[in-house]
Amino acid sequence: MNNALVKAVNVKKYFSVDGGVISRKNAKVHAVDDVSFEIYERETLALVGESGCGKSTLGRALIRLLDITDGEIYFENQNIFNLKEGEMRKLRRKMQIIFQDPYASLNPRMTVKDIIMEPLLTHKIFKGKDAEDRASELLELVGLRHSFMSRYPHMFSGGQRQRIGIARALALEPKFIVCDEPVSALDVSIQSQIINLLEDLQEKNNLTYLFISHDLNVVNHISDRVCVMFLGKIMELGPTKDVYKNPFHPYTKFLIAAAPIPDPNTRFREKLILQGDIPSPINLPSGCRFHTRCPYAQDKCKREEPEIKQIGNRTYACHFPLQF
Repeated sequence: MNNALVKAVNVKKYFSVDGGVISRKNAKVHAVDDVSFEIYERETLALVGESGCGKSTLGRALIRLLDITDGEIYFENQNIFNLKEGEMRKLRRKMQIIFQDPYASLNPRMTVKDIIMEPLLTHKIFKGKDAEDRASELLELVGLRHSFMSRYPHMFSGGQRQRIGIARALALEPKFIVCDEPVSALDVSIQSQIINLLEDLQEKNNLTYLFISHDLNVVNHISDRVCVMFLGKIMELGPTKDVYKNPFHPYTKFLIAAAPIPDPNTRFREKLILQGDIPSPINLPSGCRFHTRCPYAQDKCKREEPEIKQIGNRTYACHFPLQF
């Protein structure tokens, strides 16, 4: 395994709740709660889990788009939250993000040329004709024609808009890209094209990805390792093939079982369905956060929060793992 490019150490991110249906004082949403892991150079680490588990919050914190409540985040062995504004500005060239919604992430008043040139001009890498030429190269790199440079975002399909977003993310030649559910808003027929494009670009440019998704089939295809989150906590982390074949955590088992299989012969197979109430990220249950929905939960699970344990290249947080 290569060196760690990104490292999260006991990262916490809480959001205060003001007004609304929550009347208790000092109520907080525990979006990310004491998370630690590493992302190695030139790998794709997938971050999966149900909506609201903290995936996007964690991804944005890793590139300092969000401040964190506690913990440390390192990029190339530098704590990014200790850097001054000028130092962080230089480091931002090495980390970028591809947003989930290709319709909302592009400025509708800017042409494609201006959208892709903006980071080049902001960081003073190119100017004038050189910046325009570089924007044209990036557009062709993601499979779009030079003639599209003068068009506006509303003139493109969702897949084409996401390609423009990818071109913008590549403009500064980053090392690390957070892919925040980059294909979830696209048609299935277009998803595979974007996934293949991301894989090709990774190989050509030695990129490192954090791939955030709730689509287990996509994750199985693109990722080297997978990290499973539930209510702000890491439940399991390990090589994708190993986790899919032999999940240690019950939640991982149910997530994999919920992924649709494109085979009509499996239509009548028995489906694993989670029961029980979904805990609130504001009023968290005692012990293991998954115990209210876990069919294997015992009294210990209700009382004690499981510690992170490691066996080889696998880590998990469960009192009674499935494979032991």
